[in-house]
Amino acid sequence: MNRLNRIRSRRFLTLLLIAITVLTFVTTGALAEGEAAEYQSNLYGTFWALVPPIIAIALALVTKEVYMSLFVGIAAGALFYANFHPVLALTTMFEKGFIAKLADGWNVGILIFLVLLGMLVAMMNKAGGSAAYGEWAAKKITTRKGAQLATVGLGVLIFVDDYFNCLTVGSVMRPVTDAHNISRAKLAYIIDATAAPVCIIAPISSWAAAVAGVVDNTDGMSWFLRSIPYNYYALLTIVMMITISLLNFDYGPMKKHEDNAIYRNDLYTTPERPYADMQAEVVSGKGSIIDLVLPVIVLIICCITGMIYTGGFFDGVSFVQSFANCDASLGLALGSFVAILFAFFFFVLRRVLTFKEFAECIPKGFIAMVPAILILTFAWTLSGMTSLLGGAEYVAGIVQNMAGELQSFLPAIVFLIGCGLSFATGTSWGTFGILLPIVVAVLDPTSELMVVTISACLAGAVCGDHCSPISDTTIMASTGAQSDHINHVSTQLPYALTVTAVSFVFFIISGFVRNAFIVLPFAIAAMIGTIFAIRAIVLKRQPAAAVKK
Repeated sequence: MNRLNRIRSRRFLTLLLIAITVLTFVTTGALAEGEAAEYQSNLYGTFWALVPPIIAIALALVTKEVYMSLFVGIAAGALFYANFHPVLALTTMFEKGFIAKLADGWNVGILIFLVLLGMLVAMMNKAGGSAAYGEWAAKKITTRKGAQLATVGLGVLIFVDDYFNCLTVGSVMRPVTDAHNISRAKLAYIIDATAAPVCIIAPISSWAAAVAGVVDNTDGMSWFLRSIPYNYYALLTIVMMITISLLNFDYGPMKKHEDNAIYRNDLYTTPERPYADMQAEVVSGKGSIIDLVLPVIVLIICCITGMIYTGGFFDGVSFVQSFANCDASLGLALGSFVAILFAFFFFVLRRVLTFKEFAECIPKGFIAMVPAILILTFAWTLSGMTSLLGGAEYVAGIVQNMAGELQSFLPAIVFLIGCGLSFATGTSWGTFGILLPIVVAVLDPTSELMVVTISACLAGAVCGDHCSPISDTTIMASTGAQSDHINHVSTQLPYALTVTAVSFVFFIISGFVRNAFIVLPFAIAAMIGTIFAIRAIVLKRQPAAAVKK
């Protein structure tokens, strides 16, 4: 049945590509002289700017073919930008799309960090550190509940950067969750839910720095700190993870993955398992726990040092300010490179890794990260197409038109708009970069409503980022857990939407009450109550389902 669905999906994509190609030649028109100098699409700043990512996301969820779906979305965006002129569309797709994104220093730094971390993981596997840690953790952490809570705890502790969080937590906790038959989809959800949602409420993080620097001539850090108690999506996501872990309860597609992991010893459920071959690289009976723990600790220290170094800490800038000024991309690349050098000398001196084995880990680490690199490149390019079409300007206009008429409902409205924009573009930083200046401009800076609306903006940006298949953080979570990307997206979506619904209700309430210390306890209670209600419904339906089978 899966094979038949895959064949149908490929046929559908092929027909769609043919249709797009025919459409380009039917609607081809010559560009006017001088138009290329200051070119702007006829669809600029309209709803059509959001259609390419919507196409890509819908295709990915329906066909399960993430690469082709993203490419179709990029091609559609290029065609819209070029007013269906095929030559300009092709040029735009590569020059302003793929090439521009791969020439961006920030993006290249993230790709280098990915590759270096892949190499480090390959080294730890080859040295036997991963297997030794897995065996030790299996004895110390004796329950599935404990393994999930330990993963949540580590994710909360590594709050400085979401990329770093995803890959580090995945590398450390995979042996533990595998030993307790926790599916890769569940691991990916926990990693993803402790990445952006934790970073957006951590005062010392690359996210806090980004938020603080968005609006000029304001005390951005003060606004950020005041917004934390109102950030219902981030806070309730943590409540959600802890509650379902304690209850040992799952629902939606995640339940199928977890049941397969528990009863069939199948961590993947679907045939798509892009990282399954990595298990063959794990060597047992060779190294010890220190061969995983010490390189990871050095990696954490080096990456944090690299980030504050780029922010000017060693030139006299304060620790907090150096985070605000840091170049996280460069800092992570520098830190991971130093960690690689340390690991090499450490493993060679301990005689758990030879120089030849180290050299073999370099291409293996790179190959392991190819799926993530491909998806990230496509996702960045698709986001670039949306920017060229003026998606930000379209959404900004909507917010400005609503600001005056529905002030008390503005937090809830901004939350939903932030969710939609971040989901469609795959970037939370870009989303709050667009919405925050508008919020600051249209509201009274002395009012508590300003704080609530800023928090709603940040919460919506993280929510959409958490749900979106083209989000770089979501891609990193799949990579860290070594899970199929579409499996991760489809299994975490019901959980994320549950938190979204509860958060939306309490953003409405906060628009009127405007006191976090009154509203937040009720929000937490409502979140826990919602999970118990879902659990009761699922348990009630289980006997009927069993009889039906």
